[in-house]
Amino acid sequence: MSRQYEKLRKCYEYCRSVTEFQPRVGLILGSGLGNYAKNMKIECVIPYGDIPGFPVSTVKGHAGQFLLGYIGDVPVILMKGRVHYYEGYSMEEVVLPIRLMKLLGIEVLFLTNAAGGINRKFCTGDFMMITDQISNFVPSPLIGENVSELGDRFPDMTHIYDIRLQKLIQKIAEEEQIPIQKGVYVQSSGPNFESPAEIRMFATLGADAVGMSTACEALAARHAGIRVCGISCISNMASGISEEDFCDLDVQAVADRRSREFELLVTQVILKLDSVHQ
Repeated sequence: MSRQYEKLRKCYEYCRSVTEFQPRVGLILGSGLGNYAKNMKIECVIPYGDIPGFPVSTVKGHAGQFLLGYIGDVPVILMKGRVHYYEGYSMEEVVLPIRLMKLLGIEVLFLTNAAGGINRKFCTGDFMMITDQISNFVPSPLIGENVSELGDRFPDMTHIYDIRLQKLIQKIAEEEQIPIQKGVYVQSSGPNFESPAEIRMFATLGADAVGMSTACEALAARHAGIRVCGISCISNMASGISEEDFCDLDVQAVADRRSREFELLVTQVILKLDSVHQ
């Protein structure tokens, strides 16, 4: 048993000592989107700090707890607050929550985040369904000894974001008349915002939005055989694209403006997962 897997098992055993709840879907709430939890029938709350060896979120607005319960009849584990690489954690620690949710039973991971818009056709407040990603600007979470209990040494990443889940998101967005963009997400390390030159580079590489999370989580999930989908809320236009002052950036205000549509879209996708077969 690898050192990583041994640590993971200890986290799992603690959670199982607290609850036998078996989630099917993992949902990670990004910055400004934490209010979604009110849509759940909560069966159990596990603070990150109670789990032995588990990283604790230090970012304002990230509550740092697992909520286990139901959205409709679908058993879900919700991460209210994620862990970021820029907080000083190793990438192994950053993706520990993903691997723990896999052991607890999830088959689908739904990622959300607040992101900076690079595509000049986007506007602040837009939703972007993630179709692909660029993660070369942060270390891969798969570096080091492979956790063979979870996946192969060299996993295929041709379709990180599940094609069928993308079609489901698009279908529901159309049915509910929720405008949604599509694009490629690039992860930077943070915590600083990117320079205009870096944003121009990302645009040249084909990125449509940039943030400081998500891509590493998607890689770890795919390594473990979890199906992945993701939606970014464009909280601002990136440096050089807009003249906005990032010091005054209010992610929560943007999220609040689109909260009803976000909650509706996420809920309907989760409720209709049975219509999408692997």
